[in-house]
Parts: sequence; C-alpha cells; structure tokens
Amino acid sequence: MNPIRFDPNNEVGYRRRLAEGFLRDAQNSYMNRDWRNTVLNSQLAVENAAKAIIAIFRVPSWTHDPSPELEDILDRIPRDLRDQARRLAEISHILAPEHSRATYGDIIRGIPPWDLYSEGDAIRVLNLAREAINIMRNLLRQLHHD
Repeated sequence: MNPIRFDPNNEVGYRRRLAEGFLRDAQNSYMNRDWRNTVLNSQLAVENAAKAIIAIFRVPSWTHDPSPELEDILDRIPRDLRDQARRLAEISHILAPEHSRATYGDIIRGIPPWDLYSEGDAIRVLNLAREAINIMRNLLRQLHHD
C-alpha cells in the first residue's frame, strides 16, 4: 500500500482554488439575497485562504479555525509580511464560529440558520472574505506561490 504523500505546491494551489471558489459562491449568494449561504461560503473562503498560506510550510489540519496554525508559522514568514498574515489569522478566528451557526443555527435559542442573518451581517462577512482573499493572493505572490 502506498502512503499518501503531501505535496505542498498542490495543497497550496488546491486551497487557493477552494478559497476563490467559495468567495465566488458567497458573492453569488449575496446577489441572490441568500444571507445564510453568503456567510457560510465567506467563512469557507477565509478558512481556505488561511490554509493556503499554512500549506506553504506544513499540512493544514481539519479545523474551521486555522488561526492558531497561522500564528504558529508567523516566524517563518518574512517580517514585512507578518502583519498581513496576522490579519488573515484574525479574520479566520472571527469567522470560524459562523461555520456551525450557518449550518445548525442558534441551537440554544432554537433559531434555524436561515433566520439568523440579515443583509448587514452578510455584507460585513462578505467584505471580510474579500479582504482575506486579497491578503492570501498578496502573500502567495510575495512568497512565490502564485
């Protein structure tokens, strides 16, 4: 049996494609006034943007909040790019809880996910996802993984 081999270049590209695809889905959901899917797809875009940067250095874990992993590799990122990486980690941490909320709703209050979000919530989260994608693209370009 052959063990699965991790190829960082493939993982980086794969995560980038996921991030960009989920951002497109989020933008389409917003245009269709689907606030829940705007939030869910925005969160997935951010999560995968962070994992694209992590994958340059190591295998990303299966988590919806990769911010601790991104913070762990900050010392391996050039100093002039660390603030951007920190911001990406911050956005990732902010949006991580939205994955379960947009999937299951507010279980404590008995509110389904379709009733949780307003247009204002959706645009706020979508704008964070756009920022995260821009940071990812810039970091990948600067780290020669574009």
